[in-house]
Amino acid sequence: MRAKPSDAKLTGLFLDMLAAEQGAGPNTLDAYRRDLTDFSEFLGRVGHSFADAETQTLRDYLADLDTRGFKSTSVARRLSAMRHLYRFLLNERIRGDDPAAILSGPKRGRGLPKVLSIADVDRMLRRARELSEAEDASPSKRLRALRLYCLLEVLYATGLRVSELVALPRTAAKRDARMIVVRGKGNKERLVPLNEASRQAMADYLAATEAAKSDKKTSVAASKWLFPSFGESGHLTRQHFARDLKELAVASGIQARLVSPHVLRHAFASHLLHNGADLRIVQTLLGHTDISTTQIYTHVVEERLKSLVRDLHPLAEK
Repeated sequence: MRAKPSDAKLTGLFLDMLAAEQGAGPNTLDAYRRDLTDFSEFLGRVGHSFADAETQTLRDYLADLDTRGFKSTSVARRLSAMRHLYRFLLNERIRGDDPAAILSGPKRGRGLPKVLSIADVDRMLRRARELSEAEDASPSKRLRALRLYCLLEVLYATGLRVSELVALPRTAAKRDARMIVVRGKGNKERLVPLNEASRQAMADYLAATEAAKSDKKTSVAASKWLFPSFGESGHLTRQHFARDLKELAVASGIQARLVSPHVLRHAFASHLLHNGADLRIVQTLLGHTDISTTQIYTHVVEERLKSLVRDLHPLAEK
């Protein structure tokens, strides 16, 4: 009788498939690995594995997550990982059934995204610009301030995912470039327009990095990235940018907990819709494959439609 493959081996095969066939990035693969490792550890404690677990055992695992105090969103994510795994095992004929197919997840409402007002974003942009123009700042501090201002301008102008933003190549800052090519989830490319403010911010920042290369105090080396990590190889990390953004928020009189790169992405989408943009256009700009993902912003559209009817309809009450 052929030995059953280990959970570790099946996890590896599954992740290889996600990377090769679906273009899953490192962060997605790490998330699946963590979720499936926790699931495997539970199965090991009850004498089962991926290859022989039944539907009831999977239900027991979901109940265990609830006992451990996991939020419904986290339980739903673990269930999604299990469903993808068992669909893969069935397709590869490693199993003859799919024990996760009939499982139901926790009920959860989809919360509205946190959004900054246009005034809040303006305050942050204004403060970031002031810091980048401070005459008493050291060359190194000024360069970091210019980088943050450029990041903020580009993020609010494009609505990029933070992983897409920090990984922009240096070539994205070409002179007079009206559009940039972004490689998003699933390794898919899309064109995103730039406004004048973001183009100017990139030009100023790029000029400053060129000047800093000859200054030993700034430790700036040649890099293929638009936002290199100063003093280290590679580009700026998502975590570093998020910390800088929260510090900027506090300096702008905004609570740090209300601000993150993802909140700025939400602000980009919501402000566009509030000013009349089409939902399908916003879907394309955000890089959403499914319109249902973009529909979390329909509350903005609904409020705008109500306002239009109230203000423009001839029979509306004055």
